[in-house]
Amino acid sequence: MKLLVCGGAGFIGSNFVRLRVRDHGDDVVVLDKLTYAGRRENLHDTLDQVRFVHGAIEDPDAVADAIEGVDAVVNFAAETHVDRSIADPDAFLRTNAIGTYVLLEAARAAGVRFLQVSTDEVYGSIEEGSFTEESPLQPSSPYSATKTGADLLVASYFHTYGLETVICRGSNNYGPYQYPEKLIPLMVLNALHGDKLPVYGDGMQVRNWLYVEDFGRGIGHALAHGAPGEVYNCGGPDECPNIEVVERIVSLTGNDASLIEHVTDRPGHDRRYSLSSEKLRALGWEAQVHFAEGLEQTVAWYRENAWWWEPIRSGDYREYYERQYGRALG
Repeated sequence: MKLLVCGGAGFIGSNFVRLRVRDHGDDVVVLDKLTYAGRRENLHDTLDQVRFVHGAIEDPDAVADAIEGVDAVVNFAAETHVDRSIADPDAFLRTNAIGTYVLLEAARAAGVRFLQVSTDEVYGSIEEGSFTEESPLQPSSPYSATKTGADLLVASYFHTYGLETVICRGSNNYGPYQYPEKLIPLMVLNALHGDKLPVYGDGMQVRNWLYVEDFGRGIGHALAHGAPGEVYNCGGPDECPNIEVVERIVSLTGNDASLIEHVTDRPGHDRRYSLSSEKLRALGWEAQVHFAEGLEQTVAWYRENAWWWEPIRSGDYREYYERQYGRALG
């Protein structure tokens, strides 16, 4: 296939691009505006095998350049960090909502299949059981609200215009190339440097952890086999409270639990996410990496790839971290 992968220089997008080039031999066009979390370094071993277009999905000219001749659009492009959406929702509205609209218009004009990469956070929090694709959408942050709006817009283009759309909602991803504002890379890099490990509240927020390549394979199944107009949940095989994740990272990095520091919980923090993936499994997908194995691999990757994260920890990220947690990195 010839794919337009929007946000293909981000964490999940770059891992998807690598997977498609390596395992499927796809002809890939990457459209990315290279924000703080979208970096050419994420595609360092793949960039010479793709066509790269530097631009934003909310820019119709950039989208028109990138979409020419493709068979399908896969949209990863999004502002994703909940903390940043609470502090400044504007960028989330522009990229997640307006950007998706621009892409949909371009896909409709080109007559190509459109896959929207979404999140379990559109469902809100669930105390027990798991969300299915029929569960009500109850977003609780500006981030999840803008992703919900984008999902509804995608659904409307199927129902109104007959655009061949599919939505794939993933649970919490982890793995290589994830920007260290997110829980796992933040804790890994802080632990490797002997910095405090800031845990929100009591740390008993439960997440359904999904290794990033498993999500990439799930998206590939939904793209190839999903029925137009349908939604497919892609959940990880294991659930784990945040505090246990941090404790495992402490152990894997050879550190002491005294580094763990409970900090004020963030506003509106969802308590638990859990996805049922039966519908996607019926298409032939199954998660291959359990959390214990995937976390060990992820810690090892960050330990061995200082070239990737050193420029981040020495740059603007330090200022963001100090604003967010009220202390400087060591």
